[in-house]
Amino acid sequence: MHVADEMRQLLTRAFAPSQLEIINDSAKHSGHSGDDGSGESHFTIIIESAKFSGISRLQRQRMINAALGDIPGERVHALAIRASPPED
Repeated sequence: MHVADEMRQLLTRAFAPSQLEIINDSAKHSGHSGDDGSGESHFTIIIESAKFSGISRLQRQRMINAALGDIPGERVHALAIRASPPED
């Protein structure tokens, strides 16, 4: 299973998002630090969920990192996160 597919499953289960986009940015970082040659080293996550209502930006990122387990920092070098509640 690809990392993006695994992230999609984990985030869908944890947050029931109304919007979820996972963008593989790895090609932009080919040959740079953190590029492991897998083509799955850098991602952007855009997620909208009611579970983020009333939660700070930092707490949203912590929630996402917790839901992803060992993926950030272990299996993925860089993860950009844009998380918001539906009302934003």
